[in-house]
Amino acid sequence: MSVPVEDGFYQGLKVFDALQYSNWFGSPQNDAVSYRIDRTLLQQWRDGGLAGVHVTVTLWDDARTCVDRVTRWYRAFQESADLIQICLAGADLGRAKRASRTAVLLGFQNTSPFEDDIGLVEVFYRLGIRVAQLTYNIQNFVGSSCYEIVDGGLTRFGRAVVNEMNRLGMLIDLAHVGEKTSLDAIEHSSRPVAVTHANPLSFARHPRNKSETLLRAVARSGGVVGCSPYPPLMGRVDVTLEEWCQMVADLAAMIGAEHVGIGTDTSLGWTDADLLAMNVARWSRSENWGSNLPGQTGWCEPVAWYRSSNDFPTLCRGLRKVGLDEKEVAGILGHNWQRLLTTILG
Repeated sequence: MSVPVEDGFYQGLKVFDALQYSNWFGSPQNDAVSYRIDRTLLQQWRDGGLAGVHVTVTLWDDARTCVDRVTRWYRAFQESADLIQICLAGADLGRAKRASRTAVLLGFQNTSPFEDDIGLVEVFYRLGIRVAQLTYNIQNFVGSSCYEIVDGGLTRFGRAVVNEMNRLGMLIDLAHVGEKTSLDAIEHSSRPVAVTHANPLSFARHPRNKSETLLRAVARSGGVVGCSPYPPLMGRVDVTLEEWCQMVADLAAMIGAEHVGIGTDTSLGWTDADLLAMNVARWSRSENWGSNLPGQTGWCEPVAWYRSSNDFPTLCRGLRKVGLDEKEVAGILGHNWQRLLTTILG
């Protein structure tokens, strides 16, 4: 299937999605048994022209369970080498594109696999993990999540984790992290940081969206903010492509287009039970669907203009229509992420 862009501009881009967590292995979210990967999802990446995707390996797992999840991906790299390859450096996006493959950047949406052992940061780095979100939906050893009533900031262990991630070359992600913890991490980090999947708080009031203060701080660090078409982060189910693209353009005007990217938070193939497991794991008996949409339970229906990776060319056309020039659009669709990954990973 060819990428449906008439003028060839899109085909020349190194497109990168900064966050996806689909059910690639066809298993329940809370199950660590190894399954073969669903190649139809990988084919969507190729059909959409994606040079790279940052995939979530884990949300809640401890170290041992997470190793099982990593081994799934190494099996997939062997069995689907015609479609995917591992991403360990920024240049891998270009290598993958030239080979008509998608470079897969392995990351955590929580530092839970590090447990309380600073040595595990390097262990997982050597296993191929190149991104770690400091917290997920509840406070951990590192700091506070965006859902905490009181954000206690980056802990002493958190400072040690940031130092180790800086030393090794692992990207710090602040997407689900509390504001104070995020600002502490930016101040303490010697390297740029990222928000892989969130929108400006001014666009939609959601705990996961980011204040102007934090967005500007990420940009000052040299980092990138990945805007998301995930309905809860847009505040409405009827947001139009033009409205979303204008939000992206407004953010680019605020912090600089070179600090803006896309992180779709694409999550395909999960059940409603999986969604509950993602949001509350074992620490709560209360229902939490991760949405502020009125009456919303279970997964939200995606917007018509973004349902899967196949729709990235549609995002490209929308960004051009709101007045962003070709250099800005190229950066937002992936080249800004490639620059950041080259800076952090080498």
